[in-house]
Amino acid sequence: MKISFLNEAGVLLAANLDLPKNNTVRAYAIFAHCFTCSKNLTAIRNISRALNEEGIGLLRFDFTGLGSSEGDFENTNFSTNLADIYAAASYLEQNYLAPKILIGHSLGGAAVLFATSNIASVEATVTIGAPYGPGHITHMFKHKLQEIKEEGITQVNIGGRPFSVRKQFLDDILAVDVESAFENMNKALLIFHSPQDRIVEIENASKIYRHAKHPKSFISLDGADHLLSDKSDSSYVGKVIASWVERYIE
Repeated sequence: MKISFLNEAGVLLAANLDLPKNNTVRAYAIFAHCFTCSKNLTAIRNISRALNEEGIGLLRFDFTGLGSSEGDFENTNFSTNLADIYAAASYLEQNYLAPKILIGHSLGGAAVLFATSNIASVEATVTIGAPYGPGHITHMFKHKLQEIKEEGITQVNIGGRPFSVRKQFLDDILAVDVESAFENMNKALLIFHSPQDRIVEIENASKIYRHAKHPKSFISLDGADHLLSDKSDSSYVGKVIASWVERYIE
């Protein structure tokens, strides 16, 4: 079901609310997609189907300036991503039920780690191929860092598509206090990561696990790529999430 909602800046964000076939929902989850991706990534849809089969509704949305959402990507940063997640949570609380689960892929995974402690209803958080902190994303355009600092803005190529990156984006992600996310987080955490991930190295999962408080779990996605391109990998992730959260949601 296609929906939309406004973030705190008044930007209209596009989303899909995927519900179980019988419309009986045990809990709602929010999915935060990866850097420059969208809510329509095949892997996200596969995860959503697996969750729906177990009675979990999923809200997957496009961050500001990406996919079908309004706004300018070049004016966004990690802080605006967090604000978009909070807006999604507010939408669910006002129109359905407050979300109990946050799921984030790649940079979206880093975002849900920070968002968790600020959404009271959340009981469980899941990261998939997430970096230990948003600063990791700079490796995707490290050859442009000096230009960004000197010129204030530059165009980078990510996944074959051009994106404008401003200095404010760089300043924002590098100013993030990563350890504070774990100090304030008191919810259950499930970490998925592939040892073969070439975009976000497996060492990031080790750091997340080491700094997170219990209860925490780690599952290795052996053989999977960063985008979970193989349907069996993303379907597996969805099924495991649905089973795992049984211990943490009513």
